Amino acid sequence: MESRTCESIIGCLLGTAVGDAFGLPYEGLSQRRQVRLYPHLNRYQFLFGRGMVSDDTEHTCMVAQSLIVSAGNVDVFKQDLAWRLRFWLLGLPGGIGYATLRAILKLWLGYRSGVFSAGNGAAMRSAIIGVCYGDDLQRLRELVRASTRLTHTDPKAEYGALAVAFASYLSSRRAQVYPQNYYFQVANILGAEAAEFLELIEKACYSANAGESSAYFANQLGMNNRVSGYVYHTVPVVIQTWLRHQQDYPGAMREIIRCGGDTDTTAAILGGIIGASVGKEGIPTPWLQGLWEWPRTKGWIELLGKRLADVCNEGNAKRALPLPALGILLRNLLFTLVVIVHGFRRLLPPY
Repeated sequence: MESRTCESIIGCLLGTAVGDAFGLPYEGLSQRRQVRLYPHLNRYQFLFGRGMVSDDTEHTCMVAQSLIVSAGNVDVFKQDLAWRLRFWLLGLPGGIGYATLRAILKLWLGYRSGVFSAGNGAAMRSAIIGVCYGDDLQRLRELVRASTRLTHTDPKAEYGALAVAFASYLSSRRAQVYPQNYYFQVANILGAEAAEFLELIEKACYSANAGESSAYFANQLGMNNRVSGYVYHTVPVVIQTWLRHQQDYPGAMREIIRCGGDTDTTAAILGGIIGASVGKEGIPTPWLQGLWEWPRTKGWIELLGKRLADVCNEGNAKRALPLPALGILLRNLLFTLVVIVHGFRRLLPPY
């Protein structure tokens, strides 16, 4: 059981990172434009065939660090994560969402909650919570709520984050998850107050059961060219894709990226859910080897996963895994420069 927990946690973290890095170059592109620029999804396109991660992975790693030092104590977790978010902003991260930016500025000013937004900031960092605490629904709710409300106070953001966390928990058990069973369990957790969101999840489950493609399902929900960063768009498409590709990490990544839009986040969330099931071994080796990151290297992420697994199994808090502040700042400056180059590249043909 301990080995499975460790494999699932490492798989979730690496699955998030690889999905994030794989989807990042396509972020914001419509389906048509994406295919014209990148007809083949077989390798990283960010930096000379290498991949770098964005805030999706960084937030997931911060949540993992906070779970390590808190051992699931909600108050300690919330306080630690709040400080990590504050100092993360000082590292000048590239591509930060507007709602998250405003929320962290509020934290620096002494406010204890975020802004009213239903963006993806909470959902993108919640999968790891589900892997660690999905078997304790009360604590799962409290940890997801604490993580969510630091940046996003709209209940919709919390519904989406909790649905992702529970999906990753079921995935980590490595048994086939049937769409309607997932829906009924999530409906029981969220209750009638989430009726609008549950209607979308029910549609996702029916679509998955019918074998419809992710792009077709997204089109049925009115997203004809891209999946937006609205949590009621992102999470249903992620869940639909996961239910059809529960053991097929590369196939799932390629399919959800082809939906267009917020591709780094959709691929990161989906990667974390499926990674919890398939582990490191289920992620293509070239994709793992092509992850060009420092100081959050692939090896560092694995060490983070092992330490978190020890905390989950033993129930005792540990020290967080250190990161060099100057290294993070230098890395972020390089990352921002590459993002700017990609922006100019999109001005050029083919259209």
